[in-house]
Amino acid sequence: MGHPVDGILLVDKAEGEISFDVIRRIRQVLSARKVGHAGTLDPLATGLLIILLGQGTKLSQWIMAQSKLYEGTLRLGIETDTLDSTGEIVAERPVPEGVAGKLEKACGKLMGEIQQRPPRFSAVKIKGQRAYRLARTGASFELPERKVFVEKLEVLSVDLPFVTLRVRCSAGTYVRSLFADLGKVLGTGAHLTALRRISSGGFRVENGVPSGKIQKGCDSSGLEKEVIPLYRALPGMAEVRVDRTLAGKIRKGYQPAWDELGEGFCLENGVSGYVKITKGKELIAVASVGEETARGSKAKVVRVFH
Repeated sequence: MGHPVDGILLVDKAEGEISFDVIRRIRQVLSARKVGHAGTLDPLATGLLIILLGQGTKLSQWIMAQSKLYEGTLRLGIETDTLDSTGEIVAERPVPEGVAGKLEKACGKLMGEIQQRPPRFSAVKIKGQRAYRLARTGASFELPERKVFVEKLEVLSVDLPFVTLRVRCSAGTYVRSLFADLGKVLGTGAHLTALRRISSGGFRVENGVPSGKIQKGCDSSGLEKEVIPLYRALPGMAEVRVDRTLAGKIRKGYQPAWDELGEGFCLENGVSGYVKITKGKELIAVASVGEETARGSKAKVVRVFH
């Protein structure tokens, strides 16, 4: 086994690849003991995969919670059982020329906080089983709706029956379902034909390593240079710096008072209820910031990094 690698790796996944195959190759190249991810992509989709390495797996809840930006193409007039082009056709309707003029209004109806039903062919679990496995057996079931937030649903181009859109949405949003719902609003039905994840939080696909370059036997040192260290892996989170003595105590389980974290630290700077504690170029811990937090009270350290 190689020496431990801690951090995150940005990958640009190619179409047709299975996300877990990419993860497996990274594990082999880096001889990494712990490898995770911050959200996979369907084989049809391309774009940003965030791979978590070593102690980077402890960052999952914060990185996965970030909003996502996608560009995707839908085909109006045809619905499929998987809601994308890999599935069987279940309905066909004509696509009138006038539908192009209705797109902007229809997109507006699907923006903001909405109720969305995940696809039957998805990794959502039902009584311990993945939905897609049940769907393949022909079982009859319906997944419960969930709240998601669609910040942007913007038309980029129209070449009927195809429409390309840009989507910025909350974590947990299924673009397949969103596009299918858009087809329903337009009265034509629709399915996804192409999808690319452009960004997740502050990380963008153009900074990712092409997945095709990650192969068994490739130069591990070159790939290791692309790993983003832990202290840079939470760019949107407020930061407080501590000295060596306090860092050592926190790593041994000490819960410091907020006042100990330095006069320059402002509690109001906490992003998404958390703040990262660093020493130089080391991530020491992540602490939660709640409404009850006040000067003199103890910080609630929720993750420690060694």
